Formats: sequence, C-alpha cells, structure tokens
Amino acid sequence: MKPTVLLTGATGYIASHTWLALQAAGFSVVGVDDFSNSSPEVLKRLQVLSGQAPVFEQANVCDAAAVEAILARHKVDACVHFAAFKAVGESTAQPLAYYANNLGGLLTVCAALQRHGARRFVFSSSATVYGQPERLPLHEDAALSATNPYGQTKLMGEQILRDLGHADAAWQTACLRYFNPVGAHESGRIGEDPRGTPNNLMPYVAQVAVGRRPELSVYGNDYPTPDGTGVRDYIHVVDLAEGHVAALRRLFDSPGSFTVNLGTGNGCSVLDVVAAFAKASGRPVPYRILGRRPGDVAACWADPSLARALLGWSARHDLARMCEDSWRWQSMNPQGFTS
Repeated sequence: MKPTVLLTGATGYIASHTWLALQAAGFSVVGVDDFSNSSPEVLKRLQVLSGQAPVFEQANVCDAAAVEAILARHKVDACVHFAAFKAVGESTAQPLAYYANNLGGLLTVCAALQRHGARRFVFSSSATVYGQPERLPLHEDAALSATNPYGQTKLMGEQILRDLGHADAAWQTACLRYFNPVGAHESGRIGEDPRGTPNNLMPYVAQVAVGRRPELSVYGNDYPTPDGTGVRDYIHVVDLAEGHVAALRRLFDSPGSFTVNLGTGNGCSVLDVVAAFAKASGRPVPYRILGRRPGDVAACWADPSLARALLGWSARHDLARMCEDSWRWQSMNPQGFTS
C-alpha cells in the first residue's frame, strides 16, 4: 500500500510542485486548500501533468470540524503542512490575521492528526527564523529571531512541534527552513502566481519582462556585496519539492525529528537575477535604484550540508535554469492562472 500524505495549502506555489514530486515518489496525496491564495485551475493542470485525478478537499485548515471530517474520510499516514499566509509586509500590517491563521491552522491540523494516529509531520518553515544573520553561510545552529509577525509564526510553529515531540515521542517532525523559492515546473503549466503586487523578486522581474509592470524597483545598491545590491540564496521550486520528499522518506525510514536548511549554498545579487532573467527571456528588465528598505539584510545564504548528509538531498538547478523555467511559466501564462 502507498503511504497517504495530507498536503495542506495544496494548490499553492510550492505545494503544487510538491504534490507532483510526492506522486512521482510513490505517495498517495490528499490535497486540502481553501483557495484563499491560489486557483482551482491548479487542480486541472496537476491532473494533466500527473495523469491522475487529484484527491482534493476544499477547506480552511483552521476549521477544526472540516479537518476532522477530512481525516475521517481519508486514512492518512503523514502530513506535509504548507497552509499559511506568507507576505512579510502584510504580516506587519495584519499581525492578528497571521497569528490566527498560521498558528491556528498548525494547531488544528496537529490535533486532528494526533486523534487519528498520524504523527509524521513535515513543516514549511523559513530562513526568516534567522533574523539578521550574525555570520554566513547560515547553519541550523545559528541564533534564531524574527523581525516580523510572519517570521514569528514560523519560529513559534517550530517550537510547537518541538514541544509536541517532547510530550509524545511518537511524533516525528521535519522543520524545513526554506531560503528563496523561485522557478517553475519545466512544462510551464504551474508556477508562482502572486495576487496583487509580488512580494518577492523573481515574480516581479518576470512580470516586468512580460510587460505587466514597467520596471523593477531595486532597494539599495550600497550594501557590502559585490555589486552593492542584496544577495540571497535562490532555490528552484522543483529542488525544494524534492527536499520535502527526501524529508518525508527520512521520517518513514528512521526514528526521530530534525530541522534542516533547504538552499543551494550560493548567494546571487538582485542584479545577478536581473541579468540572468534578461538573458533567459531575451527581454530587457528595466530597473530603478531606490533607497534601502528598513529591515532588509545585505546578504543571506544557506549552509545546506546537513540536508545533504541527513537526507541525501542537494539542489540541482542553477540560476540560469531557475530563470528559464520561470520565464517559460510567465510567458505561457502572462496573467497567471487566469490567462
């Protein structure tokens, strides 16, 4: 029998790619989403790409009765939990909404899983838990802090899962600290489709290249980096999805819980991304230099060696491939899933 995985936030950007990776690895998937930040169109495209009709339940993970009913209908063996709000700026403006949704959903799902005896849990965490980096590259034992409510929900989520494991040794959890997910499925059928103004660099660059936006705003060119712009660790979303599969396999194959970084270990500047995207798309990416944004760090990239040692996982795709796949998605879907 294939193990069955409850996938929350299932039609979102990272989760939809993870759905395909889980199926390819031999897992059955029960997807849950309320479409608050995603499109039902994703399900149609997943069916085309996988050749399987998605098993899907529309529900909000904060709705305890709905989650309980889903687990009563589907026998699940593990959960990969993505469902969360994720915009840093919005979290600062709407902290109550972020704490209620991100922590409320986590608590509701874990309580239901515990009642149904499913105690393997992969948690979508974030490199934001490192706050202002004290040294680079960032290793998992670096000091933890958060500079915004979104980051706080990830820090608290990790703590909740640690406490759960201390209280009940049957719980096995994997906290995966992502760096900067970018790119899209090689088919161009699924990718990142942010609502409103993109909060992240790559989709903004893609929208400039495709003509949806006139130019990119670059916040600061006087950082102590090679070209003065901020440096980040960008990771292809397909590599990130494979990281979830590797983490889940580890939970099935070995006892215990763990926390790992999922990144490439390489930093790319804003202007590196602009140049690579212009090359991949054959389109200009005009930009304007503005002042620094409060709270931005000069540089941040991962030490991914623990994931390599523990999970046998390493990122495979370089920046050129990230941009090529992102452009394929954006050019095929200029208005996102509504194209």
